[in-house]
Amino acid sequence: MSFEIDRWQARLDELRAAHRVPGAALAVLTGGSVHELASGVLHQGTGVEVTTDSVFLAGSLAKLYTATLVMRLVDSGDLELDTPVVSVLPEFGTPDPEATGAITIRRLLSHTAGMTNDFTYDSGRGDDCLARYVEAVKEVPLDCPPGTALSYGSAGYAVLGRVIEVLTGQTWDQALKDRLFVPLGLEHSMTLPEEALRFRAAMGHLDGPAPVWDLMPRSAGPYGRVIVSAGDVARFAQMHLNGGLARDGSRVLSTEAVAAMQRRHADSPDKWSMSADGWGLGWTLHDWNGVAGYGHDGSAVTQHAYLRVIPHAGVAVVLLANGGAFSRLYADLFGELLAELAGVRMPPPFAPPADPPAVDLAPWTGTYKRAGVVTTITQDDRGARIRYEFVDGMKDFSPPLEAELTPVSPTVFAASGGPFGDDHLPVVFATLADGTPCVYVSMRATPKVA
Repeated sequence: MSFEIDRWQARLDELRAAHRVPGAALAVLTGGSVHELASGVLHQGTGVEVTTDSVFLAGSLAKLYTATLVMRLVDSGDLELDTPVVSVLPEFGTPDPEATGAITIRRLLSHTAGMTNDFTYDSGRGDDCLARYVEAVKEVPLDCPPGTALSYGSAGYAVLGRVIEVLTGQTWDQALKDRLFVPLGLEHSMTLPEEALRFRAAMGHLDGPAPVWDLMPRSAGPYGRVIVSAGDVARFAQMHLNGGLARDGSRVLSTEAVAAMQRRHADSPDKWSMSADGWGLGWTLHDWNGVAGYGHDGSAVTQHAYLRVIPHAGVAVVLLANGGAFSRLYADLFGELLAELAGVRMPPPFAPPADPPAVDLAPWTGTYKRAGVVTTITQDDRGARIRYEFVDGMKDFSPPLEAELTPVSPTVFAASGGPFGDDHLPVVFATLADGTPCVYVSMRATPKVA
């Protein structure tokens, strides 16, 4: 099937405007070719237009690149997936020595190590930033015991970045350039904000352009900062679709490593935040009514990224956006593209049913705590509510978030109103493997403490 680029350009323009997204870049891999489209402006203040070679902050898409680098080290025999991290980084630790020894490379890659997502630490701009991050994270409690749950976390990917540095003798930034960007011919991909000055770079937007461009520390790189064009992300995905081969036929990953990354390592109780049913090694795994796919989402300083790959059709779709109702642009655009190109019927956006079921929330009411966050679930005559509060070192991150809870099923609720406006946030209750009740908000598992 040929890709009708003019038709899809018109549709991108139409949907972007409808959802008030200032600027967006779209790349579609189909039939072995990457098609690149752009729409809107990089910055509402300057009016500079988005072009196909423009670069955006892609947030957590960085985790896919870090995971791929780790698998290159597995291929070379320098690392094994079930190696405890302390075997490579003796200085690595957590407040629980027994748990520290149970944290393996595989568990970090699959988000089953119990490490937190809410530890942002500015360890400076030097080449030692990841070494200093690993030293600092030793004082941060785990969200849950290793191996008891999938709990999305960024701290573990910073640790993986340091593993890469120790085994390659390079900084994570340089290793990514030499071992992925260059072999794949990704000329519009970088990791440091000053490198983006060579390109047309998108500015994030809230009600208008954000007052700053990139607030993340350098240590966030392995989990949260790649600066990329949509086409380059599609070419990265193409290597995975091609069984580890670059476009010139050179091998970047073994077929075994590619398959291992796509194999399910953990189920996801929260199947809505990234529309993921489970997790591989880096990849989110999707099941669209029997059609399998994989991908990842990313957010950074009001910029957003989506990648979906459908292997049976040889299709990958990438969307980068710099504000507005980006999630609705994603839902509409990907729903149409994936249906036509890959026969995928995406589920509707998460929302409570028109006639919510009667659910007894009593077993789940109480207080849940992990490093930096306290979640309180209450129920009274006025209904069920959630209070999500940042504490300790995170206390200045945001005011407490409060919202009503509407049941979707006995364990799934929609947080609505308050800070969420017309959108709905999934709140999912589950039980850890050790029997402890927990609540999932944004795929982070928080154990019940009272």
